[in-house]
Amino acid sequence: MEPTMNAALLPPHPATPGADTALPLPPGVDRRRRTASKAQRAAWVAEACRRIETADTVPDLALLAAQAGMSPHHFHRAFKATVGLTPRAYAIAHRARRLRSALGETATITEAMYRAGFGSSSRLYEASDAMLGMPPSTWREGGRNTEIRFAVGQCSLGAIAVAQTTRGVCAILLGDDPEALVRELQDQFPLAHLLGGDAGFERTVAQVIGFVEAPRLGLDLPLDVRGTAFQQRVWQALRAIPPGETLTYAQIAERIGAPRAVRAVGQACAANRIAVAIPCHRVVRRDRDLSGYRWGVERKRALLEREAGARVG
Repeated sequence: MEPTMNAALLPPHPATPGADTALPLPPGVDRRRRTASKAQRAAWVAEACRRIETADTVPDLALLAAQAGMSPHHFHRAFKATVGLTPRAYAIAHRARRLRSALGETATITEAMYRAGFGSSSRLYEASDAMLGMPPSTWREGGRNTEIRFAVGQCSLGAIAVAQTTRGVCAILLGDDPEALVRELQDQFPLAHLLGGDAGFERTVAQVIGFVEAPRLGLDLPLDVRGTAFQQRVWQALRAIPPGETLTYAQIAERIGAPRAVRAVGQACAANRIAVAIPCHRVVRRDRDLSGYRWGVERKRALLEREAGARVG
């Protein structure tokens, strides 16, 4: 006979924050305690976010954990599970938002620097490349005068547009109409100088097209990847998926340590503008349905079939 567990003999449900990781509760035990614990944890994380957002510097993890009544380990895990970012990554992402906002609202870069919480111009310029993808003065002008070389060609999937900054390939767009792809580039980089590619750039485009036709060859070119901290984590996870394999949106969310952020993963995939090199086509729904794709489901199907065939071969 299976031993039975008397709920009256169970020890009290842990009151320690972050200790709500016990085995599944047996029938009859009040599950409202667990729900309350999760709600309380969410409230603590929300308060930690507020402290991070109002601090001039990134708060110490131990201090945030102590204020929430947790150990640093449990606080770090609870924060990442709730927000989708570590406390430090959240602080950096928030500072980047503050900086972008301040650059658009203040009269000088110096004023924006202090409003965003940077104590010196050297720290601002050290961080601006990762946060903005360009110097603060260039961002302040909306990317004005940034030179982007581009070219439009044809591949087996239709029209293809490739664009590159001095940092690397910043866009690979697919479509039916070459002119529409040029307009899309103009919309994405409205204040930049779009320059027709020279002979050297044409070789880059040929390399990209060769990669699109045979992704297993890889793309030995630097990428200029710009996005939020969360988007970059998703895109990094996508680039780790080998050709011929697929993952679900939920699996990507698990891989980046944000299992509840499935919808946000889908949004990050939709925001990707570097087709194939950041292989959002390798992400499918839980039922393995292809779902949506920025450049059309049929192109997604063609890419997956091509990669699966190359894997079998």
